[in-house]
Amino acid sequence: MNKRQFLRTLGKGALAWMALPALPSCDANRSSAYERVEGLPTNWLWMRPELGLSDDQWKQIFGKIRAAGIEAVLPQIFNSHEALFQIGLPEVPVKEPLLERLIPLAHEAGLQVHAWMWSMPCNIPEIIEKHPDWFAVNGKGEPAHEKPAYVDYYKFLCPCHPEVQSFVQARVEALGRIDGLDGIHLDYIRVPDVILAEGLQPKYGIVQDREYPEYDYSYSNYCREQFKAQTGIDPLTDLEAPSQNEAWRQFRYDAVSSLVNEKLVPAARRHGKKITAAVFPNWESVRQQWHKWDLDAFLPMLYQGFYNEDIAWIGEQVKAGLGRLNNEKPIYSGLFIPHLSPEELPRAMEVSRKAGAAGICLFDYSSLTEDHWAAVKAALRTG
Repeated sequence: MNKRQFLRTLGKGALAWMALPALPSCDANRSSAYERVEGLPTNWLWMRPELGLSDDQWKQIFGKIRAAGIEAVLPQIFNSHEALFQIGLPEVPVKEPLLERLIPLAHEAGLQVHAWMWSMPCNIPEIIEKHPDWFAVNGKGEPAHEKPAYVDYYKFLCPCHPEVQSFVQARVEALGRIDGLDGIHLDYIRVPDVILAEGLQPKYGIVQDREYPEYDYSYSNYCREQFKAQTGIDPLTDLEAPSQNEAWRQFRYDAVSSLVNEKLVPAARRHGKKITAAVFPNWESVRQQWHKWDLDAFLPMLYQGFYNEDIAWIGEQVKAGLGRLNNEKPIYSGLFIPHLSPEELPRAMEVSRKAGAAGICLFDYSSLTEDHWAAVKAALRTG
């Protein structure tokens, strides 16, 4: 992208944003409507970084984000097949060490940086070739790398496999060692959806009126053997309807929870990093019992259009999530910009605040139009 194209995509007000001073992380202009959580930002933004931009271009982007009232960016730095930081793992390709360059530029603008990484999907050819046993298996015995559910990139790893646990933990450790990084943000920390959100099912031409074995994970040898050691039952051969067995269901919740609490959280905190996660409101459908995770905060993806719901549903889900957490950890309401017009976005933010959210997180930078930016700025400045 050349400079002329860049300035055009940034919008007509780009040069004006450049003239704004960097804002401190807690400035007098920020809306006081949300209750601040110590050490954490209030308003976040997911972003998938564009490669090839200069430092000056990134300064313009970060200046615009901060001037709108956003306090933290979550750049996607691992997308299941390559990294955008010096990860130090020979099996993981590094496309560009971008994260290390972005951190000081974002800090200069007054933004925190929380590195957004995919956790369980793995689309690295070398790992697929050398470690086929690392992958989750559905109820029909089909491994995810050979027959992924829904979309080709749904090649999920098995949460019970000890080498998989070490592989995911090593990525968190690598991020933890990066100077200046404020936090680590986990995404896809789960298994594939056993039941898709209602609004997405027509897209794939499916009707999921119950849990079907081709979408039910994980029945890997590692999960089955560990469950049998605990209960004496092989879920695949001994249960008539394994997906309905409460003990087997809880075992799979616990497999992901143990990975988070025993491997990933300690790895982040060893290096003094905050750790958060993007989580599902319909947590049962992805075996993601996130209210049992020892994270610093949760960013549930409250994408109402995926569930054929309205904006009021966002507040209902905030309240439900806080209830499951016993109001002991903060929730930042994840809002899906493609399903919210500039007129609707302030209402979604207000509904989140009134329901008890500590703030909001927008998905994502590339989806925000100039009208959205104006709406965000107005809402966050007026409370």
